[in-house]
Amino acid sequence: MFPEHRPRRLRSTAALRRLVSETTLRPRQLILPLFVAEGIDTPRPISSMPGVVQHTRDTLRKAAVEAVRAGVGGLMLFGIPEQRDATGSGAVDEHGILNVALRDLRSELGDSTVLMADTCLDEFTDHGHCGVLDDHGGVDNDATLKVYADMAVAQAEAGAHMLGPSGMMDGQVGVIRRALDEAGHLGTGILAYSAKYASAFYGPFREAVDSQLTGDRKTYQQDPGNAREALREIELDVEEGADAIMIKPALSYLDILRQAADVSPVPVAAYNISGEYAMVEAAAANGWLDRERTILEVLTSIRRAGADMILTYWASEAAAWLD
Repeated sequence: MFPEHRPRRLRSTAALRRLVSETTLRPRQLILPLFVAEGIDTPRPISSMPGVVQHTRDTLRKAAVEAVRAGVGGLMLFGIPEQRDATGSGAVDEHGILNVALRDLRSELGDSTVLMADTCLDEFTDHGHCGVLDDHGGVDNDATLKVYADMAVAQAEAGAHMLGPSGMMDGQVGVIRRALDEAGHLGTGILAYSAKYASAFYGPFREAVDSQLTGDRKTYQQDPGNAREALREIELDVEEGADAIMIKPALSYLDILRQAADVSPVPVAAYNISGEYAMVEAAAANGWLDRERTILEVLTSIRRAGADMILTYWASEAAAWLD
């Protein structure tokens, strides 16, 4: 009798659905991005990212400890300085906010989590670009690489286990790897932002880091219409020594994530970015979406597409929901 095949049998109880589930989402697969600002006495809310703040050094330590207790796999740290300049000198200063905060967290947490740092200049430059500028106002790729090398060594010495070069400069992974090795930091890993697209979904992040950017980053971040280019970038980063690679954003680029996971010989991360977070939070606040179900569905979709790890502002909260 029709129908002869009844796939619904495997969906009939919660236990059956759990037994045959193809995609797992665990706290250890989540990485929490954190912002720490210089010169503030209390956490500063980020209006476009409800629930996310710029931390003081003290509240950063508290949030980091809570995240580790919740079981998240890692922390990615971004610093917001009081003063900026054309070369982003605060990024290489051992007393700069990002390096000081890295030392705080390494002292507090030791090796109980994977402490990561954003290895990029955009938070530290007075023009908001991810590198230093040439005489014509364009981003000078090779001059930027020299600063990245110094920044990477400073972050490793401050205690970062893994660095996240996110500027999309050609050759950045190779330069950072050589600088780390020459400085004796052979064990410091590189999570390369291999496919970082010029996306409209970064808007809330610009508020989060008080970005000074005018214009756009289309000369170094990838064209949203390109897919083969992402695979080329991944191949180059792996050749240069990347220990893991990143796709950013996540939700608008799940096809790229799937292609990356199919070919990458190293672990693949995806960044569930600020605009994706803000959309869900806004819809949930208006009663249009069930917040918890939506968050878990979003994160599961990123895992299903092939991410081994996910950077998400929901990391601590979601970890508490997962059994």
